[in-house]
Amino acid sequence: MDDDDLHLLPRTRAAELLAWADGAGLDPVPEPAVRTVLTLLELGGARLHDGFPELSSPVLEHLLYEQVHLYVQPDGDPAAYGAAVRLLIDHQRAARRLNAKRWEKLRAEADWQGEVLVSLLRRADLVTWPRLYALLLRADGVPVHELEQVRGWLEAFRELPEEERQAAFDRVPGLDGDGNWGQPGRPLLVGVSTDGARRLLEQGLMHRSYRNLAELTARGLPMPAELAGEFEQFEEAVAQAAIDLCGEWTVPGLARLLLEEFPDLAPEEY
Repeated sequence: MDDDDLHLLPRTRAAELLAWADGAGLDPVPEPAVRTVLTLLELGGARLHDGFPELSSPVLEHLLYEQVHLYVQPDGDPAAYGAAVRLLIDHQRAARRLNAKRWEKLRAEADWQGEVLVSLLRRADLVTWPRLYALLLRADGVPVHELEQVRGWLEAFRELPEEERQAAFDRVPGLDGDGNWGQPGRPLLVGVSTDGARRLLEQGLMHRSYRNLAELTARGLPMPAELAGEFEQFEEAVAQAAIDLCGEWTVPGLARLLLEEFPDLAPEEY
């Protein structure tokens, strides 16, 4: 077990994977997409070998069909996530963790499921609040890495009549299909999806910590400060880490702003 495994958030080996790809002469893949894929794989329960998640058909399907679209609103080509998966598959083949037949099978699955993911990311009926507001902020040209600018935009958006806000949701670029924003209860359905996605992330963080702590206890070693303390403190640390990840994968700090300062713009409770 590496010391980094003992922290709450995964410390992925994205840099090592990209360095290997560069040395192997493979096409470059954006680092954020690689880091996100590795993080979601680990939090989704994928087994690790030498710090890299091991892929199988069920693991790959869970990632590309069930996980990524819950959290990620890419500021770039959404095909990068499928490319990151293919990079990991190639790395496992080079490390002799996959035979030729399994490598070909997983590559083919990554190709078509990566295409499915691109379509999922464009479906208006599947958005969460952080993803939706990330699209709106970018469409309005807000400097999304400046938190005060993001907060100011949200304050101005709050002042708009509800009809204008719904109209903005309907015409947001990057989404296909009818978001049904005029339907009663539609905002709360988005809120339920948002809350559910974040809770799944919390479960992944907890399970990762439990696995690591079990090994730590078996070795008779003390817990790191990050994971020590009362269970309520641990729960709160997990919840905060999940919020931060949701922001990292959309707009930094946005998920926290929506939860703590602008819950009326992103309702999650009935």
